[in-house]
Amino acid sequence: MKRHDSALEAIASIRSGRRVFIHGAAATPAALIEALLERADELRDVELIHMHTFGEAHYGSPEYAKSFRVANLFVGENMRKKVDFDRVDYIPCLLSEMPRLFRSGRRPLDVALVQVSPPDRHGWCSLGTSVDTTHAAVETAKTVIAWINPRMPRILGDGLLHVSAIDHAYEEERDLYELPRPALSEEEKAIGRHVAELVEDGATLQMGIGAIPNAVCNELRSHRHMGIHTEMWSDGALDLIECGAVDNSRKNIHPGKTVGSFLMGSRRLYDFVHDNLSVLNLDIEYVNRPGVIARNDKVVAINSAVEVDLTGQICADSIGPKIISGVGGQLDFMRGAAMSKGGKPILALPSRTRRGEARIVPTLKDGAGVVTTRPHAHHIVTEHGSVNLFGLTLGERAQALISIAHPDDREWLERAWAER
Repeated sequence: MKRHDSALEAIASIRSGRRVFIHGAAATPAALIEALLERADELRDVELIHMHTFGEAHYGSPEYAKSFRVANLFVGENMRKKVDFDRVDYIPCLLSEMPRLFRSGRRPLDVALVQVSPPDRHGWCSLGTSVDTTHAAVETAKTVIAWINPRMPRILGDGLLHVSAIDHAYEEERDLYELPRPALSEEEKAIGRHVAELVEDGATLQMGIGAIPNAVCNELRSHRHMGIHTEMWSDGALDLIECGAVDNSRKNIHPGKTVGSFLMGSRRLYDFVHDNLSVLNLDIEYVNRPGVIARNDKVVAINSAVEVDLTGQICADSIGPKIISGVGGQLDFMRGAAMSKGGKPILALPSRTRRGEARIVPTLKDGAGVVTTRPHAHHIVTEHGSVNLFGLTLGERAQALISIAHPDDREWLERAWAER
């Protein structure tokens, strides 16, 4: 590992026409991205590939069109307005299969830009808050460039990276990105209650971030002996660990361990996971493999959606043709939970958008993508209740979904189904 005095020196080996992976989420290597922008005038046609990143993502702006192209594996809020399906594009891919893009050579990497914890006395750094696809990226990239940040927690699992695997490094201390906890609406609280009613003691949980997962966590504090095996987690899950609702004691694989692949939240969360023997961050190809998920009993997978049609088709990555997120791990866990003994795949969403538009609809919007197919859809929850679509005919599904739609939408949904 060659140490450099500046981030600009650390990235000096990047050349035009290369493909560069960028570490994501709370581990977004801001110092290295800033240096990359400083070199924009001398770089041409560099492809940047990443999941959700934090920060302004100026490299996706039109003024950098000659220097950078962006291949999003997940379209975060900072990229949504920049996607043009040309210079800034999106790769639909199951989260469990993203590492295969790099390992198979389907999308080979020249450079990986990562943020790591300082090396221990044996020379081991940690990828910290995000192992996900990054484990495969540092494994396969020709050049690994690391920003060493003393504020990055050291998390055990697959994210340990020896200094011998790092080609260039720059050290600077900065706070990690943090996520504020959103205030919960009455609708979200009601969804949390309905989902919690489906969760048994001893269940293994998969959940993400945001208002609905937080609402669910608030309602699970009186549960006992739950476990966590999830692609990502945040402060809501930490609350369950600290109150004793989660102890991971009933899990068949990794008992006693909170298993994830990346996490985002507050400094409190980052401090909790630092050198914590009860926490593992593992490669997403393993964590999200349905067969692995199903090895635990009573897996409850809690995911969200943009809209659901009356046959159970679920759109989760777009509003019509406009991409707003990504396929992510929804289908991985919907399938894994369905395969689990006593498992429950749950899709939770408000019955209407903030603008008052229905989210249970006769048909998906033109151009909308189906992330979870009809046969993969089981439990659907809104603030008006929950239904289980498994084993229902299309007509029975429509009636079930109409029963949990917004009351003011039910009559026209009935008419629309009758016409169909």
